[in-house]
Amino acid sequence: MIFKSLKYQKYADKICKKLTDFQENFRNEYDIDNYANWFYNQSSETLRLYSDDKDIYFKYIPVGTFSQNTNTWMWSWANEDSVEPKKFRTLKVKEFGKKKNYSNLINAHFDGDKYTGWELTSIAFDIIGGIGTYRVISDHLEKYFLLTEQITKREAEKIESDLIECSIHGKIRKAFICQHLNAETKVGFEEAFDSYRGMELDEENDFQAWCAECEKERLKTDGWNDESMEFAKIKLVCERCYFEIKELNQTG
Repeated sequence: MIFKSLKYQKYADKICKKLTDFQENFRNEYDIDNYANWFYNQSSETLRLYSDDKDIYFKYIPVGTFSQNTNTWMWSWANEDSVEPKKFRTLKVKEFGKKKNYSNLINAHFDGDKYTGWELTSIAFDIIGGIGTYRVISDHLEKYFLLTEQITKREAEKIESDLIECSIHGKIRKAFICQHLNAETKVGFEEAFDSYRGMELDEENDFQAWCAECEKERLKTDGWNDESMEFAKIKLVCERCYFEIKELNQTG
C-alpha cells in the first residue's frame, strides 16, 4: 500500500510539473491573469472572464470542487447537483485510476489539502486534454475547469439559446424521444447514433431515440415517413431525462 502511494505521488508530481509549464504559455497567450471578474454558466458550460473594457469566453469541462471548509474533494462526475453534461468526461480519469489502482482517481470524494484541486486537475488535463485550466473560488468552494476552446460572445449566446428548460433538471441540452419512451417502464431503446453522457454533438445533430414498437413501424416502410412519424409522435425532453430513460431500458 505504501509502495502504491509513493508510486501515485511520483506520477502526480510529474503531471503537475507538466501542467505548470503548459499553463504558463496558456496564461500568456490568452492574458487570463488580467481579467478582474469571472462568470461560469453550468447550463451552457461556458466561462466568461471580463473586465470593464474586455472579455473572453471559453467552453469548459468541470473537473471537480474542493471545499475549504471541510478540506474535501469531489469529482464532478459524482456531483448530482450539477447539470453540466460534460462532467461525465471525467470518468476517463476514473477508468485510468482503476487500471493503476490510484484511489484518488477512483473515489467520488475524499479528504485533501490546498494542493489537491490543482493536482487532480493536472491529471485530468493530461488524460482528457484542453487548451488550459482555470479555477474559480466562491465563498469556501473552489471549482476547477478544463478549458477546451475559446469561443466568441455570439457563440456562447447561441449555445445558451439552444438549451431547453426542464421542470426537473433545469436548463440543459435538448433531446427527442418517441411518445412511448418513459422513465418508468422498459419499452426498448433505439437511437439515431450511439450516445453517451456528455457527448459532443455536431451543430446539426440532436439526441434521438424511439422504442421497439416504433422501430418495427420504421422498418416496415424502410425508414421514417408520415405514417411511422404519426405512430411515434416525437416529443422534446432534456438530455438528462434522455439518458435516464436510456439507462432504464438497458439495465438487466
